[in-house]
Amino acid sequence: MPRRVLLVSNLDRPEIRAVLPEFRQWLSQRAEIAGEFEAMSREQPPTAGIDLAVVLGGDGTLLSQARRFVHFGIPLLGVNLGRLGFLAEFDMADLFRAADALFGKGGPLPLHSHMLIEAFILGEGVDIADLARARERHLALNDCVITSGPPFRMIELFLTLDGEPTPSVHGDGLIISTPIGSTAYSVSSGGSIIEPRLDCFAITPIAAHSLAFRPIIISPRTHLVITLERANAGTTMVLDGQVFASLRTGDRILLRQYDRRVGFVANSANNYWRTLTRKMHWAAAPTSK
Repeated sequence: MPRRVLLVSNLDRPEIRAVLPEFRQWLSQRAEIAGEFEAMSREQPPTAGIDLAVVLGGDGTLLSQARRFVHFGIPLLGVNLGRLGFLAEFDMADLFRAADALFGKGGPLPLHSHMLIEAFILGEGVDIADLARARERHLALNDCVITSGPPFRMIELFLTLDGEPTPSVHGDGLIISTPIGSTAYSVSSGGSIIEPRLDCFAITPIAAHSLAFRPIIISPRTHLVITLERANAGTTMVLDGQVFASLRTGDRILLRQYDRRVGFVANSANNYWRTLTRKMHWAAAPTSK
């Protein structure tokens, strides 16, 4: 039996609208299209009886759909029509080659399983154990960033790890990333590249006013709380570069591993290290004329 798929498309992008009719016809000959969904919609996707969501877009589209579909346990097959395609492992040529294996068989799909960050914002005076009183709660697949914001003066953050106080961070903020997000903002700020099969958090300072505050990697079981000891009017928590939450002095943020994981269909013709070298130009030497 062919798989029942949900076709998810980012229709804000004209290049996707251009290829969608032909792609829909091609896919319908290999799988049962049980529904279609616009990626930027605020509605809930139809998920009953769906085996797989085929997502047309770039990495940004796949990030947003990962946060959405993790609640339903439906794996995502990312088809890259964007610029980088680090998370979306398939381009059209890859998908055409692998179509029979992906859509025509009823066996298990090759999957990568990734952890997410769950972030709670608690106002000043709210007990850290009383998460029901959290002002906001969000998920992130790549990273949770606390950034200074306008008027862009240095902010001060105080961390506790398993209840143990650590030195305060003075600077432009912090990045807390997952392994799959370690090659995004974190690596640009001097953080480590982490193999996605690991479960951990990477904590990377942004322009720390210290020569000694280094990025650290912690277990996702570590009880991580960040207190804003000094914030700006525009200080913000940014999740996956897409979700924004205002912060103020005295707020506390509890970060932990979400209790569900998201599955991405793996491209058997590729692997992480090859992608890192080819698309991220890992350790590439400077070019000369």
